[in-house]
Amino acid sequence: MNNKKTDYKSAGVDIKAGNEAVDLIKEKVKSTHTKEVLTGIGSFGSLYSIKEILSDYANPVLVQSIDGVGTKTIIARKMKKFNTIGIDLLSACANDILVMGAKPLTFLDYIANDKLNPIIVDKIVEGMTRACKETGVSLVGGETAEMPDTYLPGEHDLVGVITGIVDKDKIITGKNISPGDVLVGLPSNGLHTNGYSLARKIFFKDMEYSVDTYLEGLNNTVGAALLEPHINYTNHVFKLLNDKINIKGIAHITGGGLTENIPRILPNGCSVKIQKGTWPSLPIFDTLKDLGNVEEEEMYQAFNMGIGMVFIVDSDMVDSIEKALDNITNIYTIGEVIEGENIVHYN
Repeated sequence: MNNKKTDYKSAGVDIKAGNEAVDLIKEKVKSTHTKEVLTGIGSFGSLYSIKEILSDYANPVLVQSIDGVGTKTIIARKMKKFNTIGIDLLSACANDILVMGAKPLTFLDYIANDKLNPIIVDKIVEGMTRACKETGVSLVGGETAEMPDTYLPGEHDLVGVITGIVDKDKIITGKNISPGDVLVGLPSNGLHTNGYSLARKIFFKDMEYSVDTYLEGLNNTVGAALLEPHINYTNHVFKLLNDKINIKGIAHITGGGLTENIPRILPNGCSVKIQKGTWPSLPIFDTLKDLGNVEEEEMYQAFNMGIGMVFIVDSDMVDSIEKALDNITNIYTIGEVIEGENIVHYN
């Protein structure tokens, strides 16, 4: 028999730390709420009124997606900088439903670690709530989980679920894409949230760099370059949709790069031909390719290679897109749709 007193904290779970985290983030979370949010932080479930929202849609369809930040959290830990990975999470999730034309409404987050640190949770939520407000999304709930032995010391996992809405007749499916259409690319600013296992191997294992290593080719430290926040394309997409520009298909260039993500929206009988060099090459990708001696085919499948989102449109729409996004970002005509069976060709 064990005569020593045992409690939850001695098993590795600190309820007091969880309460401290809630106290730190509750006002930040509340700042994202619109009038549709009926519950605050701490409720068993979130309540969100959709009555008024539905009046704007003839045939409303909810669109949902779940995503994570992946091993980019390891870079944040090495840098001791946690106020941007929440931005990454919201952006990754928002972009995934934007490709169907959905307006993001609500967001749920899940933050897990071996030992809960309220200050770190606060920093993660700080970035997340800032991104939510900029996107018009309500952070309606979340979960912090302290799970010793499931995660190694210092590890973090960060996952989010987003819900959006779109009229059924306005869902962007890609079904009308046809040969002769063109691909318009929006620039990324780095890896976003993909390819970090390969990037970490090259920088930290093969080259034995640290996050503080400064590289002339990057004009930055390795850590700062890798922690560049994921771009959120909500404003870009809805500027085009509000301007009545006919977008036949949209691909968010996530894990799998251009090679794997564009075929997801192509109908039968269509492939695409991408012209390399039609958009600026980012230093981070050139550096990774050179240091790791990575084959070009592998680069295009592991990374976004400088293009974060692709629109497929009629060729006569390019000027309208360029004009609409003139004050937001540059655009690049990077290729065209050709006959074939869902394959990306590169020239």
